[in-house]
Amino acid sequence: MSYEPVFALFWESVKQSIQNGTYAKLTLAKTIGDTELKNIYIRPVLLDEGGYTLSVIARYKTEEVESFHSLDQAYAVLFPYMNNPFLTALLFTTENDITFKLNKKRVGTILEQAPTFKSASDAIIEMKEKGII
Repeated sequence: MSYEPVFALFWESVKQSIQNGTYAKLTLAKTIGDTELKNIYIRPVLLDEGGYTLSVIARYKTEEVESFHSLDQAYAVLFPYMNNPFLTALLFTTENDITFKLNKKRVGTILEQAPTFKSASDAIIEMKEKGII
């Protein structure tokens, strides 16, 4: 069974947390073995003309590469990294921490825990103030 439906459900939580103004941070982590790519961090960035985009920072052993994507584009960019090389995606919100995990059989599950962050990301707070979300 594919883990894509479970990851799509997880991504809905990402979208909802941005729309609700509770988004703090999103990280892809826990690689399979020793890989060049270590982490991917996703954070919202305000645009000068209004609105926002997502900054996707891929952290390698020797460098960081940043790209910018819409919310829907970011899903298409990030999904291929699940299972190759990442097994975990961690969404931190002010309401709870949501973890998407792949087990050894590559079955996806979603876990919720108490929140790590007490406040949303600075960009989310500014987006709320400007009425963007």
